[in-house]
Amino acid sequence: MRRRFELFPKRYGFFPYIFLAYLLLPILSLTTQHGWKQVIGYTLVALFLVTYRQLYFAPKGRAFASWLGIQMGIIFILSVAYDPNSIFLGFFPANFVGWYDEKTNFKRGLFFLVLTVTVPLLYYVLKHHSFPFFYTLPFLLVMFFFPLGIRSMNRRMALEQELDQAKEQIEALIKKEERVRIARDLHDTLGHTLSLITLKSQLVSRLISVDADKAKLEVKEIEETSRTALNQVRELVTTMRAVKVEEELAEVERMLSAANISYHYEGTEITASPLLQNIMSMCLKEAVTNVVKHSRATNCWITVVQMPSVLQMKVKDDGEGVSSSFGNGLKGMNERLSFVGGEMMLSAEKETVLTVTIPLVERSQQEGERR
Repeated sequence: MRRRFELFPKRYGFFPYIFLAYLLLPILSLTTQHGWKQVIGYTLVALFLVTYRQLYFAPKGRAFASWLGIQMGIIFILSVAYDPNSIFLGFFPANFVGWYDEKTNFKRGLFFLVLTVTVPLLYYVLKHHSFPFFYTLPFLLVMFFFPLGIRSMNRRMALEQELDQAKEQIEALIKKEERVRIARDLHDTLGHTLSLITLKSQLVSRLISVDADKAKLEVKEIEETSRTALNQVRELVTTMRAVKVEEELAEVERMLSAANISYHYEGTEITASPLLQNIMSMCLKEAVTNVVKHSRATNCWITVVQMPSVLQMKVKDDGEGVSSSFGNGLKGMNERLSFVGGEMMLSAEKETVLTVTIPLVERSQQEGERR
């Protein structure tokens, strides 16, 4: 299948189109030119548009550096030969210089960007013996610091992507280990029980015509053994589905450490049922995932305490507050908590604090209410 043409990559949204507003400056200045100089000027602007698009698709390497060099060369020519205000086109290469991951390439790109902009300015000063200080200098400072901001943002996005990949790998390893554990438990617990049922069934088939009373006793033992096997299966399923709060806290600490967020924990021993611990663990995982991805926090405080009547968790961070992407996570938490009569509260006045409370109801009380 033929690849569909894209002017700019869709993942960048409207961002590439916003920069096109800067092209109005050289285009307007070219309207005052005549003859071949005007034709050459428009040709350079058209070529500049080509370099701008290609830089979004070119792989990092020689192709990317070549298109970036051509773009800077066009800015230099337009600034010296046409209009010194064309130096403001430097915001285009400033953006792409910030895409360099390696320090050497980044410093080299930033150096040539400074040359591309400052040399035409010096030429203008020597020619006209004046410098447009008040309206030029602020833009130049922003332009020169712009690659640093872009590089920092790209590195953070790459870190989040690596964190997501590491999280997927950890989850895959956990699932693999869980499958091995389940297989081992099935072999160790049910293997012996089922073998015993098989042997007793063979014994009953021999005794049924010889000693009926003894055969009945063996059948009763088979029934008790099968009940034991059923209970073992239920215990295995409960263990397989439940994640303890203690285990999730260890996973959370690894996530926060990978994101360079300081981990602070206070809590008590958790002895709640596997079901309640599993629900609390899922809420904890969702809350910390949001802190790592969207809060830009440097510290995260987690408190999990078990009181006589409730199991309570608090997750607090010193980041930027609640993000819009946290909405689906809150809905998921509410859905899980509704099954056990739990509730949650979110506060984001100075620091974001998420509080989750699950009531502790004894199994005997639940059974009494059902009766």
